Amino acid sequence: MGRLKTLSEWLVWQEGLHTQEIDLGLERIQSIYQKLFPNGVPFQVITVAGTNGKGSTVAFIDSIYQQSDFKVGAFTSPHLIKYNERFSVDGKMMSDERICQAFDAIEACRSTTSLTYFEFSTLAALVIFAVEKVDIAILEVGLGGRLDSVNAVKPNVSLITNIAIDHTDYLGDTREAIGFEKAGIMRKHTPCICGDQDPPASIQKQADNIGALLSFINKPYQGSITLKGEHQQYNAALAVATVNQLQSLFPISQNQLSVGLEKANISARFQIKHINHKTIVLDVAHNEAATKALADTLKAEKLPTLAIFSALKDKNIERMIAVIESCIDEWLIVPLSVNRAISIQSLVEKFSPSSKIITCENMASAIHQALNTQQCPRIVIFGSFHTVADAMKILDKY
Repeated sequence: MGRLKTLSEWLVWQEGLHTQEIDLGLERIQSIYQKLFPNGVPFQVITVAGTNGKGSTVAFIDSIYQQSDFKVGAFTSPHLIKYNERFSVDGKMMSDERICQAFDAIEACRSTTSLTYFEFSTLAALVIFAVEKVDIAILEVGLGGRLDSVNAVKPNVSLITNIAIDHTDYLGDTREAIGFEKAGIMRKHTPCICGDQDPPASIQKQADNIGALLSFINKPYQGSITLKGEHQQYNAALAVATVNQLQSLFPISQNQLSVGLEKANISARFQIKHINHKTIVLDVAHNEAATKALADTLKAEKLPTLAIFSALKDKNIERMIAVIESCIDEWLIVPLSVNRAISIQSLVEKFSPSSKIITCENMASAIHQALNTQQCPRIVIFGSFHTVADAMKILDKY
């Protein structure tokens, strides 16, 4: 390949390099990782797996360390608007230039190894964090755990937020099977903290098999946080336990901890905007468990609510609708312009005949209609990262 110049050129090229978008396995990434970091990475690693709550938990830990003098990097996915969102150091998103330099370093080692888009981003995060000389890197697993590219790196602490049914094509269709996949991020003699309130037995079993130091969070954090919903109090408690595990290396004061947790914020997790005297809630809930948490948070304030909704075809959409429909008075459903999107016709068939649904040509018309509907003061936009990203681009113009 000739030398690529811009970030967008790099990303288009990466998408075409490996034919499968999702191709779990560590052989490819491990060979490049060992060339880039023959002695392992020069920072402490916190690896975060789980079905839901990964992004929020990363945000809590990141925010706590930002209150200190320790330098912290965070690698998250997917991005909402800009690819650069995946890489932050001390809360600052990395520049195109810094990311392209990392891609150059990876390409110099790659030879004939075919890497997926996500494997490139994982390696780029490690290169960026090494160049930026971070003390701690928080790495969010993309899918599963055991075979996810993040698992090429040995963590100093690993976290499992929770286990719910999602990505069944890759991870199995029971909580036990999915738990086994997430538990793959554990290491011998290394702390792993699990925040699931009803953990599948496979997690403890895997810890016993390999000699990992597993502990469980069973009480929510009692202090003040900005993120809404009881599930976020549990994510905050998981963040506290993580910071405590690294306290001897990176001491954090009680004040830094409480300020960090209160300041933590993350886009599209019950994010609220006010437009035209309406409350708009943006939430990336994209499976049954996340949709139930969203419904529970909506129920805290009883308001006539209109939903703008779309989802990917590999999700259990009927269950997502079932757990939230008692909170929704009217549905506007929209098409998504991605490969895994469900067709509008198929989406309509997922609703019960009694649901009040209107199909919209696109997100712009759905938002226009929602903002001009008199009877619903609250609008909730959810169903996928893609749904929320499409909405955010339009709402920013209001």
